[in-house]
Amino acid sequence: MTEQLHNMMDYEKTYREFKWEIPEYFNFAADVVDRWAENPNKQALFWVDDKGNETKRTFKEISEQSKRVANVLRQSGVRQGDCVIIIMPRLIEWWESMVACIRMGAIISPGTIQLTAKDIEFRIKSADAVAVITDENNAAKVDEIADNCPSLKTKIVVGERDGWINYRSAIKAVSDDFPAVKTKGDDGALLFFTSGTTGYPKMTLHTHISYPYAHKVTGKYWLDLREDDLHWNLSDTGWGKAAWSSLFGPWHQGTCLFVHHEVGKFNPKRMLELLEKYPITTLCAAPTIYRMLVLEDLSKYNFSTLRHCVGAGEPLNPEVIDHWKKHTGLTIRDGYGQTETVLVLANFPCLEVRQGSMGKPTPGFKVAIIDDTGKELPPGKEGDIAIQIEPEQPAGLFKEYWKDPLKTLSTRRGQWYVTGDRGVKDEDGYFWFVGRADDVILTAGYRVGPFEVESALIEHPAVAEAAVVASPDELRGEIVKAFVVLSEGHDPSVELIQELKDHVKKTTAPYKYPREIEFLDSLPKTVSGKIRRVQLRQMERMKKNLPPLR
Repeated sequence: MTEQLHNMMDYEKTYREFKWEIPEYFNFAADVVDRWAENPNKQALFWVDDKGNETKRTFKEISEQSKRVANVLRQSGVRQGDCVIIIMPRLIEWWESMVACIRMGAIISPGTIQLTAKDIEFRIKSADAVAVITDENNAAKVDEIADNCPSLKTKIVVGERDGWINYRSAIKAVSDDFPAVKTKGDDGALLFFTSGTTGYPKMTLHTHISYPYAHKVTGKYWLDLREDDLHWNLSDTGWGKAAWSSLFGPWHQGTCLFVHHEVGKFNPKRMLELLEKYPITTLCAAPTIYRMLVLEDLSKYNFSTLRHCVGAGEPLNPEVIDHWKKHTGLTIRDGYGQTETVLVLANFPCLEVRQGSMGKPTPGFKVAIIDDTGKELPPGKEGDIAIQIEPEQPAGLFKEYWKDPLKTLSTRRGQWYVTGDRGVKDEDGYFWFVGRADDVILTAGYRVGPFEVESALIEHPAVAEAAVVASPDELRGEIVKAFVVLSEGHDPSVELIQELKDHVKKTTAPYKYPREIEFLDSLPKTVSGKIRRVQLRQMERMKKNLPPLR
C-alpha cells in the first residue's frame, strides 16, 4: 500500500503545542454525526455477519434513525438526564441507540451481552435506569428481574417479545425530526460499571466532554484515522473500548467502521479471512486476539490493504509483535487508558516503538510517576502512574464515581489523579507498565474484581472461604485463579472443580469464572484477618518460574 503521512508527524511539537479547546456545549450527535451526514453518501458503517450478509449505512441514515429512536424514547417517557441501559451484540441498532441517547441528553450505560440477570438488576437499581434497549436473548434476562426494579419503565427489544416495545416497528411509526438537545460539556453522558477490589462494580460517570468529545485525540493521534479508512475494532459493545474505537474516535475522523457480527466463540481463522476479503485499513484488537492470530499460519493470508494496527487492554508480548510484523510488515502499537479516561499513553505512529513500553503521553495530558506523597519521581524509579489535574483537569478524565464521593476522592493525590497502575518512566520519556496497585485482574482485556468472583463462589454450599487472584497466562496475559477452602463434609475432586466453575458462570458474567481452582486447608491472612492475595499471587508466579512482584 502506498505510504501515507500520519496525522501526527512530529510528536514533540504536537505535544508541546496542543491545547484543549473545550466548548461550553457539545453534543456528539449534532456536532459530529449530523455534520458528516451533510454529505448524503458518506459511509459510516459496513456491517457483515457470519452468513456473509452485508449492510452499509451512511452517516445520514444513522442520523435519521437515531432521531427516530430518540422520538420513541421520548414518547415512552425518557427525559434528559435519565439513564438508559443498552445491552446488545454488534447490531447496527447499537450505534443508532447510542447516538439517539446522546442526541436527547440521556445518560447511556452500556453493558456486555455476557451479563447475567443478577448483574442487570444490580445495574438498573444502582443507576436508577428508566429504560433498557436490548436484543431478544437479553430481554429474557431483564424480564427475570424487572419486578425488582421500580425505576424501570421502558423496555425496547430488537426483535419480538411480549410486553416489550418492538424497536423496528416503533421507529417506523415516528418522525425522523428530532433536534439535538443542547447539552453542556459537563452534563452526564455515559455511565460505565467498572470492577474494583473490595465491592461490586463502581459507576464511572463521563460527561459529553470527557468521552464523546475528548476521544478525538484517540481517533486522530493513536488510531491515526482519516476519512478514507475502513476501521475494524473487535471490542464487545459493552466495554469502554467500543466507545473508544467503535464510535467516538473513528467518527470524529469521518471514518467508516467495519463491523463483524459474530455468533459464538471467537474464530481466529474467520477473522483472518475477513481481513483478507475486505479492504480494512486499520485494526484495533486486544492483545489476546493478536496472540491467537499468530498461532495461525499467517503466511497464507494477504494483508495488502492493512496499514496500521493497535492493541490495548494489557501489555503485549514482544514475540507476538515480532511475529505479526514479520507477516504483515506492521508494528502493533500499544495504547494505554482506562474506563475512567480516554487514551493517556501510546506508541504513536510517528514514534519509535520500544517493545514492552506503553509509549509516551497523549497530547493534552501531563503523565508522571509519583510517590505516596504526590512527588514526581525521576526516571528509573517505580511508582504510581498519575495524570495531572491541577490547575486544569484535562478533557478526557471522568467526572466522578457516581454516588460515591469518597471513592472519587481516593483517586486524588494532591494535583494528581492516580490511575491505580504502577509503572516506570525511562530517560527518554517512555512509560513502562509494572502492574496493578490493587488486586484487579486483567484477563484477555476484561477487567475482573476478585470480590465479585469470591462472592459467587461463597454462595455454593461446598465453599467455606475463597480468594481470587490473577495467575500469569501466556495467551490471556492473566487468568482468574481461585483458592478455595471447602466446607465440612466436602472433598476436593475434578467434578467439584467443574461444578464450581459452572456455578460462577451462572451467578455472574461468564467471562469472570475461574479458569483454575486450587483447594487449600486455609487462606493466608493478615493479623486483622484480611486475605493476603499478594502472597497467593507470588505463589502463582513462583509456580511459573516468573520473578516475584516488587
